[in-house]
Amino acid sequence: MANKYKMMVGAAALVALAGCIEDTGSASAPASTGGTGDLSDFVGARAGQAEGGLQARGYELIRSEGLTSYWFNRDTGSCAAITTADGRYSNITMLPAEDC
Repeated sequence: MANKYKMMVGAAALVALAGCIEDTGSASAPASTGGTGDLSDFVGARAGQAEGGLQARGYELIRSEGLTSYWFNRDTGSCAAITTADGRYSNITMLPAEDC
């Protein structure tokens, strides 16, 4: 009976700790701040999660050079150079379409 009690207390502790996980927002679907050409709301987002958000806005990965990836939206002609640092998008620069 004591082991069963310990397991229940341990499970309750895990559930309580789950509430302590840092929530940095949903990078996969950030709030839009200006349409498909404005990607500033992705700065600071986790790169792996934010890719889905970029694709949802119509962007596709064109190429990568080091820590910079180039994303292009064929519908709008928008091109974005996105630099990653420590696994997060650290800088997003909108470029002319021909740069993608």
